[in-house]
Amino acid sequence: MEDLLKEKLWLYIIHNNPDLMFTLQEDYSVLDYLNEKIISVKSILDDMLSDGTPKYIIEEICLNVLTEDLKPSRFLYIRSLLSDEFEKDYFAFQESGILTYEVINLMESCKPIFETIGFTKENEEDPILRNALIGQIADYVS
Repeated sequence: MEDLLKEKLWLYIIHNNPDLMFTLQEDYSVLDYLNEKIISVKSILDDMLSDGTPKYIIEEICLNVLTEDLKPSRFLYIRSLLSDEFEKDYFAFQESGILTYEVINLMESCKPIFETIGFTKENEEDPILRNALIGQIADYVS
C-alpha cells in the first residue's frame, strides 16, 4: 500500500506541481520527500488497515492528507489564467513544447503576488488576486 501511495503521490505532483517535481529531481530528493510524506500518514494507514477498511477508501483518505499542502496548485491556476486570458501565448508555448517551462517561469514571476495576497482554497476566486496575476502575466508575455 505504501508503494502505491508513493506512486499516486508522485503522479499527483507531476500533474499538479511540476515546479516541485523539478526541484526534487534537481536536489536528488524525490525518494526522501516521498518517504517523509508516507511516514506522515503511517499511523492513519496502519489504523485503517488493521480495522479492515477497504483499500480504495484508505487510498483516497491518505492521498487527501498527502496532497493537502500541495493544494491549490499555483501551476494549474497560472496555466488556466494563461489559457483563458492569453490564448495566443498559451498556444504558442504549447506548440513550441515549452508550456510547462513557461508556466513555471510565470509562477516565479508571480511569486511576490502570491506571497502578498496569499493563495488558498478560500481566495482562489478572489478578483484582486486574479487581476494582479493577469497584470503580471501581461508584463511577462509582452
